[in-house]
Amino acid sequence: MSDISYTNLDYMRPIKISEGIYWVGSYDISASLHCNPYMIIDGDEAVVIDGGSRPDFPTVMMKILQTGFDPSSIKALIYQHYDPDLCSSIPNFEDIINRKDLKIISDRINNIFIKHYYVSSPLHSLEDVNYSFTFSSGRKLKFVKTPYAHSAGSFVTFDTKTGVLFTSDLFGNYAVEWNLFLKLDPECRTCLDYTSCPNSRSYCPLEDMLNFHKNIMPSERILRWSLEQIAKLPFSVIAPQHGSVIYQPQDIVLVCERLVSLRGVGIDGISENRSYSEFGDIAHLKKRLALQ
Repeated sequence: MSDISYTNLDYMRPIKISEGIYWVGSYDISASLHCNPYMIIDGDEAVVIDGGSRPDFPTVMMKILQTGFDPSSIKALIYQHYDPDLCSSIPNFEDIINRKDLKIISDRINNIFIKHYYVSSPLHSLEDVNYSFTFSSGRKLKFVKTPYAHSAGSFVTFDTKTGVLFTSDLFGNYAVEWNLFLKLDPECRTCLDYTSCPNSRSYCPLEDMLNFHKNIMPSERILRWSLEQIAKLPFSVIAPQHGSVIYQPQDIVLVCERLVSLRGVGIDGISENRSYSEFGDIAHLKKRLALQ
């Protein structure tokens, strides 16, 4: 990672985040949510991860071309869930790539919905590809399922060569004040009061990230389970689909600690951790419907 520059970034061009890996997203200072499509180039082959929305496609393709890579050599499009901010540009990619052997790879459950984006290429499930994609060089991407984080078919993608982990919505944030790379001050690692920044900053990326997970993830249990699966991987960089790339080891540890202890996530923020039995008897419902 030493050859990667994290300062003076030109968001009008593709940005290298590791060996052969480029951010090819769209930067809009007025956007309330930034999406991060990524391209992995290995020799004369490439894949695109979470390619982005239809409105963002012209910018994404322009940046792919700026890498000097021929789009017709893109072998696979990988989608870590099925939302339109990832998938709605699939037909645009297909038209430009224009190859019959193009693979669209996602979880089987995701593919049920992805086919509705007017997809013409074959849809491959994770099981079909043995939970991996291997370049001709031997470089391997591993797919690890993180179900319900935030959709039933969610998964993450691990590049075994560089240690970059593409995490989809996990580790994302709303990025009200966005930078491609997360920049935390040393004081952030001991601060627990997000309403009073020790450096008098008006925006806290940690608070933003925690709020994002509270709203996007279904429950505390699901979030913790997904983090447990990720912890088994020897990753060194986190590249989420929303928000900022996390590359400092101390920041990765801090963010993981805060997320695994996060409370009030999804339904838990509404139900206050009540058990099923505490939600009451449904007899009144049956009586209302004249079923008893």
